Amino acid sequence: MYAENVKANNSSCKQVLSMLQLANHMRYDKKTTIPVLALNSRKDAHAADHHHNLSTRDRPGLSAPQAPGASDERCTVALLLDIDPVHLVRGRRGSDALEQYVNDRSYVASSFLSVAIAEVFGTALNGRSAARQELAEMPLPLQAKLAVVPCRGGEGLLRRLFEPLGYTVTAAPHMLDEQHPDWGASPYFTVTLECNCRLRDLLTHLYVLIPVLDDDKHYFIGDEEVEKLLRHGKGWLENHPEKEQVAYRYLKHKRGLAMDAIHRLVVEDNPAIDGAEESPAVEEVIEERISLHQQRLGAVMAVLHNSGAKRILDLGCGEGRLLKLLLQDKTFEKILGLDVSYRALELAQSRLHMERMPARQKERITLIHGALTYRDKRLEGYDAAAVVEVIEHLDPPRLAAFERVLFEFARPSTVAITTPNIEYNVKFETLPAGKTRHKDHRFEWTRAEFQTWSANVAERFGYTVRFLPIGPDDPVVGPPTQMGVFSRQQQ
Repeated sequence: MYAENVKANNSSCKQVLSMLQLANHMRYDKKTTIPVLALNSRKDAHAADHHHNLSTRDRPGLSAPQAPGASDERCTVALLLDIDPVHLVRGRRGSDALEQYVNDRSYVASSFLSVAIAEVFGTALNGRSAARQELAEMPLPLQAKLAVVPCRGGEGLLRRLFEPLGYTVTAAPHMLDEQHPDWGASPYFTVTLECNCRLRDLLTHLYVLIPVLDDDKHYFIGDEEVEKLLRHGKGWLENHPEKEQVAYRYLKHKRGLAMDAIHRLVVEDNPAIDGAEESPAVEEVIEERISLHQQRLGAVMAVLHNSGAKRILDLGCGEGRLLKLLLQDKTFEKILGLDVSYRALELAQSRLHMERMPARQKERITLIHGALTYRDKRLEGYDAAAVVEVIEHLDPPRLAAFERVLFEFARPSTVAITTPNIEYNVKFETLPAGKTRHKDHRFEWTRAEFQTWSANVAERFGYTVRFLPIGPDDPVVGPPTQMGVFSRQQQ
């Protein structure tokens, strides 16, 4: 990647270079060298001296930032990152996947680059300068060039990520094989970004968005990564139109972590647009032949009716399909829909025509933004809760928090939970073997697994539970959807 200041004065050039300080400890193994980063600004004596210092402070696995192009008009600082593809899998156990040995990691901008930016350019990334702090806050005309960027989502996603941040984006696609043009285009692009901004902003956007474009990370993703995303996303990610896409990809599609990150982002202006409405659509294509979604909603409505509940929670309400049925039934006096996606809530409002809903009808329903892994007092005091095709989107370690939120704190008298029965997946002709019904499913349970989990939850929180099939109940693999109906025991 190349980043440059092409019109700055001498002091700005010095500042760009002086902010790019090497970290004291770099621990990368290397084999193949690729250009990663370069910064350009007007050359002066101080910059030349600093270039000399940088070029003599190499670290294992990382070629020190150098200035391959320096003139009165432009100074380029290049960072070369070396990755040993064999070392990536040496010592690992439990997987013999070919992709661990045959991959593109040595040749593309990936999360390895983000780690290198943080360690090598940490001072600049944090916006600090011991000598000229005022210049660290000054916008500069910068250009960044990345030679090989994997864009899992194409040029459109690349532009949707960077153009809202003020960048002029130039993307040159690469063919899979120039000798065989009929093979088509690859997911790789040479990318040039131009913007008049602070150096810290450029580095921060690259640090976060390079792994998002790649849709992968080379290390374990946990709560610490949520904190990193919130820290580096502060001031720009809150109102980015692809906020939820960024969160999901940055956190490797771990729905629980992404939900937490999105929930904690402060939105001051317009709600972010996401792809939340896409998720149910993909799953419904697989299940369309038997209209399974409609059968789920009908089964849940029957359970809620039979419970005698008047006040209903729809947790993970999505686009509001169940909410619409609940509103049409005057038995239910108070309805609350909760979802982690602002976009899904917008779609629910549109589906329900809330902008022109009669006042008395509008008083019956409330839509709120929230996560199912944090206690929320707004959920207390309801008679029944519906959790339709939601729990499979939570990471298993997050289930314990969800259980407490629903069964310990909200504590409705009746809870209806539906989830896919993985045993039935063999019946879906369009679903490849070994795949879940949707890529965002963190798990899919057998009937025995769901019943074991449900029984443990019921015992711990003072409920009884019974199980009902939804859809055709095959004598061998069971129904496509399984439902647990929890009833709170009398004290």
